[in-house]
Amino acid sequence: MTPGKIVYFDNAATSWPKPPDVQSAIVDYLENVGGSPGRSGHRMSIAASRLVGDARDALAELFNVDDPCQIAFTKNSTEALNIAILGWLKPGDHVITSSIEHNSVMRPLRFLEAQGSIELTVVPCSPETGSMDPDDVRRAITSRTILVSIMHANNEVGTIEPIEAVSAITRERGLLLHTDAAQSVGKIPTKVDELGVDLLSIAGHKVYAPKGVGALYVRRGVRLEPLIHGASHESGRRAGTESALLVAALGAACSLAADLRPMNEVRRLRDLFWSALQSRFGERVVLNGHPLNRLPNTLSVSFVRRVGADILAALDDVAASTGSACHAGSVELSPVLHAMGVPPGIGMGAVRFSLGRGTTEAEIHEVVERLDRALAAGVGVLLGGE
Repeated sequence: MTPGKIVYFDNAATSWPKPPDVQSAIVDYLENVGGSPGRSGHRMSIAASRLVGDARDALAELFNVDDPCQIAFTKNSTEALNIAILGWLKPGDHVITSSIEHNSVMRPLRFLEAQGSIELTVVPCSPETGSMDPDDVRRAITSRTILVSIMHANNEVGTIEPIEAVSAITRERGLLLHTDAAQSVGKIPTKVDELGVDLLSIAGHKVYAPKGVGALYVRRGVRLEPLIHGASHESGRRAGTESALLVAALGAACSLAADLRPMNEVRRLRDLFWSALQSRFGERVVLNGHPLNRLPNTLSVSFVRRVGADILAALDDVAASTGSACHAGSVELSPVLHAMGVPPGIGMGAVRFSLGRGTTEAEIHEVVERLDRALAAGVGVLLGGE
């Protein structure tokens, strides 16, 4: 590997590098447009509005939505999630979610629960796979249930949740279904009618757009109260002038994301990576999440009786994420691994490798060799371990 070159296996955190089409969209705006989308009527404003409209069309095509006005642009996925959840709920409502949701979903719901505004039911997931059971949603429904929010695919272990089965239940009971598709968009199909969702949120920077832009699909007829009040941008769903630059970049990224064929090669490399790890480390490495029904780019593994953060620190110029957090000398499991019931001796050694569309086979072999050297040197051994 070229000295100083980063092996980037952290695309679940943020996608990188940004494709030429996305970079071109940014440069085109800066050099040729520059205006603010709106009603000014001059040439620069019209050009900016056209860019926003083209991006909305690109997302509508990605989600197979017939009316692009059902797409609202936001500053990020967290804002989109909060609009979807807080914009629908009223005091006394009951909400159902899962135990492995991202904090962007869980914390707003816990906040409302702590205030006594809503009742919240958190359904569990399978310890073996991280999958939730749709029947748990069915059993949790009460006369006051108004919203179900289940992520499409988990951000740590990559397990794909049974959204279609959940939507069959919510539609039967007349409930709104939201899914956090931040990890799944551009990796697996995210057509809203096939999923059966009423609300779907994405993060731009996880689909090769820059940070600072997200989007929310809102099914026709669903009326959400905006969180930010002011001018009625995005069909009244949020106030604040859209960043035409970032929206244009997101549109370019989503046009590329609609073609899922490159993910076949990403899946092959991920499986090659896992096979190489198994061959090299045997029972010293364990897979986290569903063995088959998971995102094609995500490989979450645990190095048994090791500390994942220490292993990553020893891998110079390799970007990945750990499934545990270090606080004042102690190591804690992530909420997802804790919810899955992963034992500390395994979960402490969790590392998430998330491949991208530009990952190469040479990079896979390079990382395996570096892991071999780190573990052979005794990096990250837990007390009582090797």
